[in-house]
Amino acid sequence: MSIFNELAPQHRLMPEAYRELSTEEMERRVRAIKEKHGDELLIPGHHYQRDEVIQFADVTGDSLELARLAAQNTRARHIVFCGVHFMAETCDILTQEEQTVVLPDMRAGCSMADMANMAQTEIAWRLLTEQVGDTILPLTYVNSTAEIKAFVGRHGGATVTSSNARQVIAWALKQKKRILFLPDQHLGRNTAYQLGIPLEQMAVWDPYAKRLETDRDPEDLRILLWKGHCSVHEKFTVAQIEEFRRSDPEVRVIVHPECTYDVVMAADDAGSTKYIIDRINEAPTGSKWAVGTEMNLVRRLAARHPEQQIVSLNPDLCPCLTMNRIDLPHLLWSLESIDRGETTGIIRVSQDIAEDAKAALARMFEHV
Repeated sequence: MSIFNELAPQHRLMPEAYRELSTEEMERRVRAIKEKHGDELLIPGHHYQRDEVIQFADVTGDSLELARLAAQNTRARHIVFCGVHFMAETCDILTQEEQTVVLPDMRAGCSMADMANMAQTEIAWRLLTEQVGDTILPLTYVNSTAEIKAFVGRHGGATVTSSNARQVIAWALKQKKRILFLPDQHLGRNTAYQLGIPLEQMAVWDPYAKRLETDRDPEDLRILLWKGHCSVHEKFTVAQIEEFRRSDPEVRVIVHPECTYDVVMAADDAGSTKYIIDRINEAPTGSKWAVGTEMNLVRRLAARHPEQQIVSLNPDLCPCLTMNRIDLPHLLWSLESIDRGETTGIIRVSQDIAEDAKAALARMFEHV
């Protein structure tokens, strides 16, 4: 179920008066609250956040890196997570009971995470195990709900990030003959192919049709891919890569592994958000890049490296719509709610789900 359908009555919407404030006034009030609360307040900011928000982040990173940094910070009573819902859930799972995790806008969900729910996953597991027996280990991308992480944890599986998917999948295939990879088919396919598994041994599970999209014998398959994707990274195409190379052969194309298989194969390089940032940070003056990932990050990289030419692989791409729900007015409202003792947007994962999800996260940490 989408987070938009799960908004409880206690999760109020931001008063419109906040949108009438000037940028200067909002920035002044955010700084004042940060100074007042000091170490008891932590603001993690995901790389895909708006500049107006990321300027106030105490730590920046990808989703799991931020959750781990938050978990290491035992001083903060309030953690205002500038990202999307599944990230804040993971942060709550990994932090202490006395710490409160807050999402500034509860509408900041993730379409990919919403593509796999528990009812669908339970049905898929039952039907697939009926076909191939006890030969499947489930893995889930961290871009998934706490319930899906908990399902994976209960069945002996692990979470993965785009940075360590290769190591975790390699570990998983030593445990069982095949894996079920949720919810992003592209990261699963691209990573498994990197590990030498041919496409012929992979198939997509359609949760709506409740079947594998293949005519092959399920016994011949090793990678079962959930039919999910990132709505941003699917917007990059091979045609865009070819056009850049026609216009300027010196441009290097680097993309995220959430892109489709053909795009990853056509690109010069592919890797996680951190990998992309590191490659560009280390690149020499005069380097030219067409980057296939979220637009806010591409623009930020271009601004930080004027000595290089950095553009989006898809110049018409919009920033991630749900990630962009966290804006300066929502951040200020969230902070002032905490300051008044009327905290809103609290993310709380139930203990039973959190324990199983934590097991999935722990296995990932143990095997990388």
